[in-house]
Amino acid sequence: MIIAFKIVLIVVSVVLIASVLLQEGNSTGLSGSIGGGAEQLFGKKKGRGYQGILTKATLIGAIIFIICSLTLVFIEGR
Repeated sequence: MIIAFKIVLIVVSVVLIASVLLQEGNSTGLSGSIGGGAEQLFGKKKGRGYQGILTKATLIGAIIFIICSLTLVFIEGR
């Protein structure tokens, strides 16, 4: 059981690293958020497309990573 959690943790770690590295950076800074950044934030296409998929993959990967890590700590602490 411990080995299965460790394998899942390794796979999720790789997926999480890849999804974070493939995301687009926010290089516009403060001036972009004042000028036209709100259009991107509240636009209709924020959750769709490649960036939306990567954002969801990062969120799901982070949740699974935390759950697996806490479970391993609990199991190995016994």
